[in-house]
Amino acid sequence: MRMTSIDVTGLTVFARHGVHPEESRLGQRFVLDLHVEADLAAAIAADDYAQAVCYGALCEMVVEIVSTERFRLIETLAAHVAEAALERFAPARHVRVTVHKPAAPIALPTGNVSVTVTRDRMLPVAFALGSNQGESEAVLALAVNRLSTIVGVRIDAVSGLYRTAPQGVEDQPDFLNLCVVGRTSLAPLALLRAAKDIELELGRVAGRRWGPRVVDVDLLCLGERRWHDHVLTLPHPRLTERAFVLAPLAEIAPELRIAGRTVRDLLNDLSRSPGDVIALTAREAGAVREERE
Repeated sequence: MRMTSIDVTGLTVFARHGVHPEESRLGQRFVLDLHVEADLAAAIAADDYAQAVCYGALCEMVVEIVSTERFRLIETLAAHVAEAALERFAPARHVRVTVHKPAAPIALPTGNVSVTVTRDRMLPVAFALGSNQGESEAVLALAVNRLSTIVGVRIDAVSGLYRTAPQGVEDQPDFLNLCVVGRTSLAPLALLRAAKDIELELGRVAGRRWGPRVVDVDLLCLGERRWHDHVLTLPHPRLTERAFVLAPLAEIAPELRIAGRTVRDLLNDLSRSPGDVIALTAREAGAVREERE
């Protein structure tokens, strides 16, 4: 995805922020620099002002916040401005706000005092994980742990384990599957790389398509974004055909919208066979492990 940068520097506003009583009473100048990275592909293609991030509207929003609200810390002020920009302007993906306080009450000679805050838009993200080789339950737990440590990814919920008969290649053990949902500021290809790194770290090697594997970590969707190139398609092109994905996903995120429909509706409309995907208790998951031993 190609991003467009919007920069505003030196926006000056008189306001009354600060810890000391005289700062609230007398006020002083604050100078703000704004850097916004936005996905403006649609705006550029259509030459459409309405789909862009209007720098005039951006400045007006900042002036209103800085001049009408009160903060003791300029760190809080900068964070409030950055978060408001992400909320107000849908194409914005990354915002950096620097607040300068030229007249900061410091009893030492300084040229400038400033703080900088950055914020990234967090989009809903979902992964499907599966394993039918080795200690599958432990491997899946490790994979979830690795996902939770990726910078820019926040895990909100993890489904229970589901037992699934193999598809495509039937002469192999049943799979254990689960799904994970969360939020992320990462781009699609960065998420894909992270998922593949986890697979390699946990021992996956190249093999038959749909054949046995130590672990699968599939990126299912990133909000309502669509993506298609030679390495990745979002939403996952076979997601709506797979009960072993939709069943665990419906457990933790039934209202998640994929391609305009909720996971609950996708699962309800899926043609299924009895026992195709079975939710496991902890005891049953342990029994699967014993079967393989």
